[in-house]
Amino acid sequence: MADKAHGIIAVYSGNGKGKTTAALGCALRALGHDMKVLVVEFVKHIGRSGEHKIAEKIGNFSFY
Repeated sequence: MADKAHGIIAVYSGNGKGKTTAALGCALRALGHDMKVLVVEFVKHIGRSGEHKIAEKIGNFSFY
């Protein structure tokens, strides 16, 4: 687990599926350890996905 004072940066890229699922799984685990989470996502279309909707309901979680 990352040191809370320094944090961690994880990058998920490539073709195919699973990147968002992997990133959110890591983010949720960090939240479970009382860490703050910021997810930066580069999307092809603008809209509110299920991920964006749930992020609004979770504390210490930002989704850009």
